[in-house]
Amino acid sequence: MEGATARPERVLRCIAAAPGVAYGPAYLLLEGMVKVSKYAIEDVKAEQVRLDAALETTRRQISELRDEVAGRLGDAEAEIFDAHLLVLEDAALVGEVMAMVKSQKLNIEHCFSTVADRYIEIFANLDDDYLRERSSDIRDVTGRILDNLLGVTSRARKAGEPSIIVAGDLTPSDTASLPAGEVLAIATESGNRTSHSAIMARALEVPAVVGVHGLIDLVSAGDTIVVDGDEGVVILNPSAATLERVRLSSAQAARRREALLADNGSPDVGTDGSPFVLQANIGGPDDLEDAVIAKAHGVGLYRTENLFLRIDGWPDEATQYAEYAEVVRKANGQAVTFRTLDIGGDKQLGDAEVEANPFMGFRALRLCLEQPEIFRTQLRAIVRASALGPVSIMFPMVSGLDEVRRAKAAVHAVVTELQAEGIRPMIPLRLGVMIEIPSATVIADALAAECDFFSVGTNDLVQYLLAVDRGNERVASLYEPAHPAVVLTLQRVFQAARSRGIPCGVCGELAGDVGWAPLLLGLGADSLSMSTPAIPEVRYVLRRSTQADREALAGVALASVDPVATTLALRSFASDRLRSRP
Repeated sequence: MEGATARPERVLRCIAAAPGVAYGPAYLLLEGMVKVSKYAIEDVKAEQVRLDAALETTRRQISELRDEVAGRLGDAEAEIFDAHLLVLEDAALVGEVMAMVKSQKLNIEHCFSTVADRYIEIFANLDDDYLRERSSDIRDVTGRILDNLLGVTSRARKAGEPSIIVAGDLTPSDTASLPAGEVLAIATESGNRTSHSAIMARALEVPAVVGVHGLIDLVSAGDTIVVDGDEGVVILNPSAATLERVRLSSAQAARRREALLADNGSPDVGTDGSPFVLQANIGGPDDLEDAVIAKAHGVGLYRTENLFLRIDGWPDEATQYAEYAEVVRKANGQAVTFRTLDIGGDKQLGDAEVEANPFMGFRALRLCLEQPEIFRTQLRAIVRASALGPVSIMFPMVSGLDEVRRAKAAVHAVVTELQAEGIRPMIPLRLGVMIEIPSATVIADALAAECDFFSVGTNDLVQYLLAVDRGNERVASLYEPAHPAVVLTLQRVFQAARSRGIPCGVCGELAGDVGWAPLLLGLGADSLSMSTPAIPEVRYVLRRSTQADREALAGVALASVDPVATTLALRSFASDRLRSRP
């Protein structure tokens, strides 16, 4: 019976992957053991035909799944399956399989399974966290191909009732195929916040945790468990008191969602009349539709690299212009800030050279300045789009003045070039930089003299300041945005921008956190840009505070040397406002 068990309540700490709290019966989603026979063959050509047919069937299945996810969640989430389609075009994988068939005269299923397992193992054992996570994608695609070779028509699994999905790991296909209405939350033994399954869970607005070591051995099907995607906690065998606390919290969250929706059309001003600016982070034209519904004040971050990643290549000027122009038109007079190409780190194109430390390697603006034709092509597309509405250009991964000056010179050269062709920006372009490298924070005053605006990328800034890979579950506990070094650095950057008379926004994940948003404004940020789903809750909290309240909160954070105490203060500030009524 729910809550009544001889086993004691047990709390497991893990990584929070998607926000929200849920409880219910556990449904164990275990990998099925597919038996792959091994036998001799004579007709190699017939095996090639079977493989070609399986590849074509898999290609159709993934394309259909991509279209389904795009319809449910949007193009940004569907891009995961573009990468899956590229696995099907891997000539090396297919070549190795057929070479084994020819040399050993063994059946295609056995050879394919053997080669695929070797690929998966190679990626799973790489030191780089991003590349290691991609082993899940390879397993997903090769598993589909093997199913089609074996004639397995469906491996869809249904819990039959709303349940907590417990798994060793979830492939993107698993996550996208989970039946609507049957998933209360997700908990997996492996993975991190950059896992594709975690990204999908956030898009589905399903609470999720990852990195719950040993979970499957501790849970039986039907056990009641609690998943807290806010704190990164799983509670096994919850007591009656714990379940009641979770029920109350869930009921409060439901009422809060209703209030947020009702409040969404209200002016962006605090109770003292102090204005604030909330913008959207987007990755494509379709994302802007949701941003308009959420009443975002323009686009604070347009991730131009998403187009490059979708096609896994280098789009020409016409292709880029078509997408950028559509965004500017849909913005309907609101400003759009284009971040120039930010490839590298955890965002790699298929032809990119693998680096030992990609987060600090040949990426973002460094790549653009060293490959001027790629940079020029993108800048031409952006500047052409600026003839349709207000546009800003933002350079990522800036570490010094020389980079900014070279990037600005490239923009000015393109503007002059296009003016000769009769194309001019509707209003003068604003050129700014992302502040995300410690060296940029130290020389922020000098950089501000060269720029029209700053935007702080908190995700990378925190990771570089603390020397903690934010995607590495082994050191996840050390990734602490509330560290006093981070708070003091943010204040320094905001002050440098203000002293030079330029605006400074924030476009990292902290901007969309209801506790951090008021702190950032209190420290001196001028605008906050975030994922669209975060806007209503942030707006609700900010509308129920004054600038004096936010500055007082900033004072508490600046005086604190304890990140835990700072975090508690931020949560308390947000909770007090979320409980209030209009």
